[in-house]
Amino acid sequence: MEAIPILRIFDEAKAREFYCGFLGSEAGFEHRFEPGLPLYMEVARAGLRLHLSEHHGDASPGSTVFVPMRGVHAYHRELTAKRYGYARPGVDQASWGDVLEVADPFGSRLRFCERRDG
Repeated sequence: MEAIPILRIFDEAKAREFYCGFLGSEAGFEHRFEPGLPLYMEVARAGLRLHLSEHHGDASPGSTVFVPMRGVHAYHRELTAKRYGYARPGVDQASWGDVLEVADPFGSRLRFCERRDG
């Protein structure tokens, strides 16, 4: 069984810049009922799949997605090297692991966490 979070977006160009450009995800399928209507699309990277929706009622802004992963420090270096103008995330140490949190342009957060052994 797989869960795929749905996150609300309000601007397709900003969503693509953040999720594909900054986070390095690849766009998957895209759906509109007809031209000019809201977009529903998938982005994916390294096993993480997210659905992004412009549809009213699909999701609420301000959600948080917890993403367990390995290599959070390498991912942090990759993101920092992009010099994205709207986010400069750091890695915080929590009791359960190292956490890299980024907020998308629509108020949702992605919390990437690498558990520490011990």
